[in-house]
Order: sequence, then structure tokens, then C-alpha cells
Amino acid sequence: MASLNVYSVLVVLFLTCGAVMATKENDQIIKENNCETKMGLPCVLEAFTSIFNTGSISNKCCGELVVLGKVCHSVLVKRTLDNPLFIDLNPATIIAKSIQTWNNCLALIDSPSPSA
Repeated sequence: MASLNVYSVLVVLFLTCGAVMATKENDQIIKENNCETKMGLPCVLEAFTSIFNTGSISNKCCGELVVLGKVCHSVLVKRTLDNPLFIDLNPATIIAKSIQTWNNCLALIDSPSPSA
């Protein structure tokens, strides 16, 4: 019975250390890429709402999201999912919405504008 408790403690420690390391790794990527300074607050809120709630993202904010870059976009979404405030959200659903938002914005920005 004691070995089961030791095993349980080791599993919890391993999972906790892994989560902390992943969070530190995400924070390092965010810092190295200046991810938190590349988008204006209105567009951050718009992108957040389109991914973590329901809403759409404007062409202007899609442009800012694409300039932010896929690495920053992905790591910021992952860091938000690590926040205990969002523990009730389904990570698979959020990641799918994140990818969909990214792809939609990329297609919008890459598509030629209609000629006048």
C-alpha cells in the first residue's frame, strides 16, 4: 500500500513538473518573440473572442494576427489554456478554433484584393 502512495506522489510530481516546464517554455517563446507587443489590444480581444467564445475577427485584426505569426499565436493560445480560469474549456475544441481562425485569416490576407 505504501508503494502505491509513493507511486501516486511521483506521478503527481512528474505531471506538475511537466506542466510547469511547459509553461516556462511557453513564456520563454513568448518573451523571445515579443509576442505580447505585436497586436493592439482591440485585436487581441477580437481574436480571443473568436477563439475562446463566439465571434468573428475583422480583416484588420486578421492582418495583425498574421503579422503576430503562427508561433506566437499557438503559444499564446496554449498559455491561455494553461490558466486555471479556463480549466472548464475543452482544449481540443479551442485548438481547433484557433487553427480555424489562423487559417481563415491567412487565406484572407493571402487572397488578392478585388480590383476596382
